[in-house]
Amino acid sequence: MYRFDLTDAEWERIAGFFPDRYHHGRPGHPWNDHRPLVDGLLWHLHTGAPWPDTPERYGPWQTVYDRFNRWRADGTWARILEALLLGLDRAGGIDREFWCVDATISRAHVSAAGAGKKTGPAAAVGRPGGGASRRAGRPCVGSFPGRLQYQDAPGR
Repeated sequence: MYRFDLTDAEWERIAGFFPDRYHHGRPGHPWNDHRPLVDGLLWHLHTGAPWPDTPERYGPWQTVYDRFNRWRADGTWARILEALLLGLDRAGGIDREFWCVDATISRAHVSAAGAGKKTGPAAAVGRPGGGASRRAGRPCVGSFPGRLQYQDAPGR
């Protein structure tokens, strides 16, 4: 057992949430054992290392990554979290009246600060009409080249 691996008791609490390795008798190649992959996910989340650095003992990193995304998309992780929280709540282990969020790591979109919605035609791809100096003093707004919008400073 390694530092971030689940204990047998921890695994037993969540094992039933994962899909059947043998597809409930339907055709298909059996999936790899889920437990080492979950341990690999926990290793990755604890260390913050890049996916390709996942130790080989957890299986191919691509499989660990794919299962993480598959189970995120199908709600497996949300069901596990809800079941664990419900169990803690029933046992009196948590107080749902008191929840804290560390806002020092939360980021809001710029529009959350009250910025108005930007409207207007998108800039054309390529050289802007009227020469490059026409827009030299204007900031670019947008995230993808070819879809940039130009915005004048307030009051201009």
